[in-house]
Amino acid sequence: MVESGLLRSYTVDSKGKEHIYMFGPENWIVTDNCPPGSPCQLYIDAIEDAVLKVATKEELLKETPDINALLRRLNAMQTRIVMLMSANAKERYEHFIQTYPDIIQRVPQRMIASYLGITPEALSRVRKELSHRQQ
Repeated sequence: MVESGLLRSYTVDSKGKEHIYMFGPENWIVTDNCPPGSPCQLYIDAIEDAVLKVATKEELLKETPDINALLRRLNAMQTRIVMLMSANAKERYEHFIQTYPDIIQRVPQRMIASYLGITPEALSRVRKELSHRQQ
């Protein structure tokens, strides 16, 4: 669990391009759920200095037996997948802001673009469009 700081988990495709799977701000759990003995699919690194509480899957399940927490996490992942498949860049960015309201200023724009599955240029256009609407 992230006690302080900010993590990201991501994968790197065959062309060397990073694809951010999730951000992990304070009180979030960041993990790669790979079977024992199998290579992990995700890299995890700190975007900011971080203090972490490290636990095994078994320890985590003992400490957090709340099925509702698991169901909320599954819902969030399902929503993210559906957004990537069917939402436009503006909708994805608005959802990002709702999901991560406290880290928008803590994360470089290129990482937000990677998370959204768009180019940094497309993110810039979306941000510009939204800022004109707010004026």
